[in-house]
Amino acid sequence: MAHEQPQAPAELTPPAQLPWLRRLAARLLGRGLSRLQAQHRDSWSLGYEAGRQVLVIRDARPDTAAVPRQDDNLFDDWRLPLSAELKKRFKADVAQRLPAEAQPSAAQWKLIFSDTPSTCVVAGAGAGKSTSLVLRILLLRHYLGYELDAMTVVTFTRESRKDFIKRLVQVFSLWQLDLQPAKARELVRTFHSRILPLVRSLPGFGQVRAFETLGNEMPAGREAEADSNPFDLRLNDAQRQQLNQCYSQLLGESPRFAEIVATLRREALQLKPLDPDHPDVQKRVQVTQLAAQRDEELCDVIEDLWFAAGAWPIKGIEPCRETVEIRGSRFHVHGRLEGLDAWVVLGFDPAESAQYQRPGAKLAVRAEWAVKRTLLQAFCDKPLIWLDNYAMARRLAASLAGDAVAGPGFEYKVKGELAPAPLLDAFVGAANFIENLGLEVNPAVAAMSFPSGDSDALFFEALALYWKALEAHLLDQSPPVMSYNRMFALFGENNPENLRLLPDPLLRPLAHLMIDEFQDVSPQIVSWLRACLAEVRRRGPAMHTGRHAQHASLMCVGDDWQSIYGWRGSSPKYFMEFTKAFPSPANTRVMLVDNYRCQQQVIDAAEHLVKGTPAIAGKKARASGPAAELPAAPVRVFDRDEAALGETLIEHYQRGESVMMLYRKGSDKALMNEHLQSVLHAEALLPAEQRRLRQLTYHSAKGLQADAVFMLGDCQYLTSSPYKNQVYRQAGLGKAGDAQPFDTAQKEEVQRLAYVAVTRAVRHCYWHVEAANGEAVGAPRASSQVDGRQAFFEDLRGQ
Repeated sequence: MAHEQPQAPAELTPPAQLPWLRRLAARLLGRGLSRLQAQHRDSWSLGYEAGRQVLVIRDARPDTAAVPRQDDNLFDDWRLPLSAELKKRFKADVAQRLPAEAQPSAAQWKLIFSDTPSTCVVAGAGAGKSTSLVLRILLLRHYLGYELDAMTVVTFTRESRKDFIKRLVQVFSLWQLDLQPAKARELVRTFHSRILPLVRSLPGFGQVRAFETLGNEMPAGREAEADSNPFDLRLNDAQRQQLNQCYSQLLGESPRFAEIVATLRREALQLKPLDPDHPDVQKRVQVTQLAAQRDEELCDVIEDLWFAAGAWPIKGIEPCRETVEIRGSRFHVHGRLEGLDAWVVLGFDPAESAQYQRPGAKLAVRAEWAVKRTLLQAFCDKPLIWLDNYAMARRLAASLAGDAVAGPGFEYKVKGELAPAPLLDAFVGAANFIENLGLEVNPAVAAMSFPSGDSDALFFEALALYWKALEAHLLDQSPPVMSYNRMFALFGENNPENLRLLPDPLLRPLAHLMIDEFQDVSPQIVSWLRACLAEVRRRGPAMHTGRHAQHASLMCVGDDWQSIYGWRGSSPKYFMEFTKAFPSPANTRVMLVDNYRCQQQVIDAAEHLVKGTPAIAGKKARASGPAAELPAAPVRVFDRDEAALGETLIEHYQRGESVMMLYRKGSDKALMNEHLQSVLHAEALLPAEQRRLRQLTYHSAKGLQADAVFMLGDCQYLTSSPYKNQVYRQAGLGKAGDAQPFDTAQKEEVQRLAYVAVTRAVRHCYWHVEAANGEAVGAPRASSQVDGRQAFFEDLRGQ
């Protein structure tokens, strides 16, 4: 075999012998190849033969085929076409047409000129967000030529909608733009009025009615006027009739449902046992023998009252005077409930006079009856049904008579609720809460668990049976009926194919969305919004052919410190995690920290109340505009004293100030009226627009203001809700590992409710709180955050 002979050394040119220009070029070329991983850095500088021995050309391409990433954004990557010249012109026009005090701040201009597909506006109390949104709409319509039918402004309440429409029409007129109120009403909507046309476009649902508006139907095309609270459902007669008809039908068709209802009725009507060691029992047990001696006569008096009221006898209850033994003494019952093997005792109706007495008796009948009730609760070992009042008895009588529109005729208290409610009302409340969280009732119930013997397990089993039957019953009506929650679910993320059935003109108003009070949206609404935005993007440019308004955008305005509707299914999570909830190629965040309503110490006190709750970082409001010139006055906190509160309120009213009386319980309003007679009389003589006293709950005061605000009652979370904690976890709300995420959210919400109430005050705020007692001991209380060492609080409790 022939061998290649090496070259003679004399024929090699040593590297050092290369001309310096070639050496430099070799080095540069070698470094370039090194960066490409193709050549040792020194190869070329060693000459051709040495280079040939180390030169390697590498292929860095992957072995597998490339896979594109998934684009999960809800928006195209686009920007609002706002040139510097256009912004300058708009600012000049605003300066010329709006008064000095209405000129936007730098932060408000950032909101108005946001050019990204999504915008999150954190707007604290009194931030002047409404004027900014109106100017945003004016910019889109008048300066960019965007069509109004491509936009929707969403407000949460009827009043805020009315105010916004009025302001919009006024501002447009300053630009000589004739915005007809009807057009403005089309633009400024509620979530409810936007979903209804979508459902009515589906085959067979052209005339569908919303369950929530039964008995309150609006003329065609006026559904936007309907009250827009997404969580409120106070049942009227028309709604109750549908609920009761379905109940009656299901009772006959489902033996299991009938069995559960019978068990729940017995438990609900049965007198709840009382601990024999309870102080009330110990006090009354001493008069057991005396009470037994007068008992038959007492029964006669009570029966006479019931007979006179037309509430006795009751069909289905056999009248009898059987006796039960209590500590060796015998007490009488009034009847026996057929089928339940339970004794029935008639109570003293609260409508009767509290002073009513038996002839010759020392105690009032009400007091005598209270003694008997306590003794029966503590020592009777037989099932007893205690009918508290005539209305309760009439409901039961109608139900026992099989009246199709009477309903079950008893109340049930779901654990965690503050009060019992008629069974079907309790069904509606629980189902609404579950659906507001974006869950379906049946799967949610199937995922729940309860301890052995817990009656809530039976309640939710009955709810699952009833809710399925109710939805079918409502759809069978002519025209069909559907709840708003069902409508939103039909077009939510779980049903994208339904959105594809919609014609462009129905979807187009949802392209450019501006939503106020976004901290109060529910998971159900969020799912619907995401599905709509995804569908607008999926349709692409063809949907906007020939129009100025292209693509889609979302602007959400809110304040997580004012999220106070968690107990009905809303959550500030979607506002606090806005970019995660609504993924976008680009997002703008605006912080409106100027407060044009309150003097600074009111702001500082309110923010101190919520400082322990999770919140968007970087929030600190400052009094601005005329509010910055107001004299400082701390929030004054007192022990509860209705008379003293009334006296101070009257002083402020007589000074000519506007005043707001806020209360936690409806009974407190009636209580305060006794101390406000002079003001109430003066107000009654004035036309509505001149009145200066408003009496509201803490919740309903949101969005309003007064010179002086008087708060009666603490904000506290008194209960724990096992079922709401379970469905909260199912909906992915709360922190991982928190066994009571709903309870945790409610403990934070009581602080925010106090914040809302305090920030209604322009100049003065007075807060009267009761001492904790009974079940309230240890319960989270907003007033526990009051710190008298701070200049913005004056804590006068205990003085």
